[in-house]
Amino acid sequence: MATIEARGLRKAFGSKVALDGVDLSVAEGRILGLIGPNGAGKTTAINSILGLAPYQGELKVLGLDPWNSRDKLMREVSFIADVAVLPRWLRVNSALDYMAGVHPRFSRAKAEGFLAKTDIKPRAKVRELSKGMVAQLHLALVMAIDAKLLVLDEPTLGLDILYRKQFYDTLLNDYYDNTRTILVTTHQVEEIQHVLTDLMFIDRGRIVLDCSMEAFESRYTEVMVGPEHVAAAQALKPLHERQVFGRSIMLFDGADRSELAALGETRAPGIADVFVAVMGRKEEKP
Repeated sequence: MATIEARGLRKAFGSKVALDGVDLSVAEGRILGLIGPNGAGKTTAINSILGLAPYQGELKVLGLDPWNSRDKLMREVSFIADVAVLPRWLRVNSALDYMAGVHPRFSRAKAEGFLAKTDIKPRAKVRELSKGMVAQLHLALVMAIDAKLLVLDEPTLGLDILYRKQFYDTLLNDYYDNTRTILVTTHQVEEIQHVLTDLMFIDRGRIVLDCSMEAFESRYTEVMVGPEHVAAAQALKPLHERQVFGRSIMLFDGADRSELAALGETRAPGIADVFVAVMGRKEEKP
């Protein structure tokens, strides 16, 4: 059974269509990156999956209808939002007390184990913590819940690169176990490329790319084309072309790599490179 299964998922706010017939399937134990520009429909999709907003179409999360079975679903789901906040007066150990009292699947021992690897003191108040420490506290609280689905909406927004790296390293090493499913949205796409098993681009409420990272890595190739080979490379119809220091960098979708190697230096593109190419291609269409 898929952890998340949607068919024809649609959501409109008046005349604005936020989700336009979205189909998606996320298998158990996968880590999906949902990538899109602002206003693409990411947050609306997450709210639908969490049962925070009604929708049209078919949607099952862990076999449940999120809107009608939200209480039951929330026993199996953890969530960190981009706007997640903790009361500034709250002490760390009081946050653990609260979680232990309200969530039946919260393990205080696990949370304390995660926090022991940080510089966060049990008696510290939230207002005394840096942004990075607050993110670490949030992560410790949700990782200590025995959930089947973890949803992260821009979880490292506003953090410096050190804390962002620590966040994802902790997620992979101390939480992910090949059975839990993780859905993450972020604009810092290059930093999560090594984390993901699956990738999805969404734009204007529609899915414009849906593939595994294995397929992504075998499908796309970037070439720094020598001046003498530009015409031959363009004849192969690159998905995108840009100029860097007077050299042509071309991105190809599904082209033969041995043929591309004869045109210049090849490399595997990053998610951001392909995202820019796919979004640019859409903008060019009438």
